[in-house]
Amino acid sequence: MASGRLLEVYLDLLSQPCRAVYLLLHACKIPHTVRTVALRKGDHRTPEFTKLNPMQKVPVIVDNGFVLTESDAILKYLANKYDVPDHWYPRQPERRAKVDEYTAWHHSYTRPHAARVFIQEVLIPRQTGSQVDEQRVSRSLSQLEETLDQLETMFLGRQPFLCGHDITLADLLAICELMQPLGGGRDVLQDRPQLQRWRSRVQSALGESFDRAHAVLYSIRERYKAKL
Repeated sequence: MASGRLLEVYLDLLSQPCRAVYLLLHACKIPHTVRTVALRKGDHRTPEFTKLNPMQKVPVIVDNGFVLTESDAILKYLANKYDVPDHWYPRQPERRAKVDEYTAWHHSYTRPHAARVFIQEVLIPRQTGSQVDEQRVSRSLSQLEETLDQLETMFLGRQPFLCGHDITLADLLAICELMQPLGGGRDVLQDRPQLQRWRSRVQSALGESFDRAHAVLYSIRERYKAKL
């Protein structure tokens, strides 16, 4: 997996953090080459990929020989290295700190709580052939509801985006996680008009790349509905 001069991005668009990286790359028109790592086929466990990332996770970038893992670090590196529009990861210390505040919080709340719903409703039944454990899903949804409450009060409030008046890296990480339960036909923002409006603003800001990033997820949703 030797790197050329062009930025190489290893990803699977079924992965929420991979979609966040994909969306920033396209929003900012950063030249790159995609190397697809199909998680369902076990590509992340191959010796070749394990040399690149011993944690066997995506996304990974290789930028002229520099290897970086973890979506949070990758997003911030891209914003700094490629001089993207300032609103993504502001240079002004207080504004940047608000983005860092959300991304630190994100990995303990939004990410695990939204992902768990998708895992329990879609991934585990598909992988094991078992029925959905409705009690476990109910508990996970309860945790997610608390997180959505905090998203509305702690971060969104009366501002249009999570960290202020412009879209940032925080919005990318959050929206990709909150879209994930759609794979099981569940819109977790259905009864939350404030967050629905935020989602619409994020989608509008990202344009066509939003739906391209989520095409795999939409396909899973349609197959899931067809089985009902």
